[in-house]
Amino acid sequence: MGPEKLTELWAGLTRTSALAELAVVALCLLVAWGVVRAARGRAPGSIWFGEHGIDGVLFPILALGLVVAARYGLTLLMPVAVLRIAVAILASLAVIRTMARVLHVAFPHSALVRALERTLSWFVWIVLVLWLTGLLPMVVDRLEALQWKIGGSDVSLRGIVEGVLTALVALVAMLWLSAAIEARLLATERVSMSVRKMAANATRALLLLVGLLMALSAAGIPLTALSVFGGALGVGIGFGLQKLASNYISGFVILAERSLRIGDIVKVDGFEGRITDITTRYTVVRAGNGRESLVPNEMFITQRVENLTFADSKVAVTTKIQVAYGTDIEALLPKLHDAVCTVPRVLAEPTCVVFLAGFGADGLDLTVTFWIGDVSKGEANVRSEVNFAILRCLNDNGVEIPYPQRVVHQARA
Repeated sequence: MGPEKLTELWAGLTRTSALAELAVVALCLLVAWGVVRAARGRAPGSIWFGEHGIDGVLFPILALGLVVAARYGLTLLMPVAVLRIAVAILASLAVIRTMARVLHVAFPHSALVRALERTLSWFVWIVLVLWLTGLLPMVVDRLEALQWKIGGSDVSLRGIVEGVLTALVALVAMLWLSAAIEARLLATERVSMSVRKMAANATRALLLLVGLLMALSAAGIPLTALSVFGGALGVGIGFGLQKLASNYISGFVILAERSLRIGDIVKVDGFEGRITDITTRYTVVRAGNGRESLVPNEMFITQRVENLTFADSKVAVTTKIQVAYGTDIEALLPKLHDAVCTVPRVLAEPTCVVFLAGFGADGLDLTVTFWIGDVSKGEANVRSEVNFAILRCLNDNGVEIPYPQRVVHQARA
């Protein structure tokens, strides 16, 4: 069958009408590219449009539709061969692009996804080559001939492959639906980010569960077998997976009770920073120096956590100075107050406070406490600005900052 198929294919490609078919295919691709380019600005980076327009799902699907329409139209006028091959190639490209884009959106930072994408691409192109050469029916028959006895039932290699492919299609469809719903939930600004994140995570988990059940049914695995798997999973959670299960449950608890929110400044396990993301297993805390800590969610439930912005976004910042003995403190304190209040990021309410903290060995100890409302921009930089304002105020008023002094008594011989 293979040589006859190749001979027929070659005869169709060498006809003079093949040039007209090539022109029609080129025109269809050009029209699809123009439509994608015109509409790409509406949703850049999405599953439909991808990163560069032609690497999304819309381009191969639109081109496939145009080529299929052209094929049916030209079949009435002349025999077609190039359009038949173009339909198969574009269908394969549409399948590859769909799987790749959905997996990239669902798991954007996974190296396993890229390996799976390459594997699926090779599989699709190999099937295409087998179909074009007429060898696909022969390969299918060989796969059907390989059978085993499993649990009293005959299982063929063809059935296993078809079940795996059907399960993969079901999972990709659920991931696509999950990504679309998650994007819509996260784009809603009327609800807090933590609630949106919780809804998105719960939706993804539910849809993946539904997709897994559909995939098992499509693969021919009875759902009653899940009872044995559920028992084994319960034993595994009891012995080795309890930490993992605890982190997942803790993640939903944190998002549900809103004790921690994206944007809060927290200190946990000696690490302080701003929460940038809350996943089902861990929370990302980013420090002011750019370092990020992946904190297991269980730690936020079982340990003491300092949340600087839980009840109020305002944060008090303190700096200390020392002035020489003999300084007129009563006249200096209002001037320092006014100087600190001139710093742009210092809040007018609550107002800053300057007070005499104590009597040091070398001078009078003063403490300045002020409030800021944008702690995510950093504390060290605003403290530096306040210190500069204090230094200018001291210099303008001739106030001395004392140096350490020591008195040495020398005994006479």
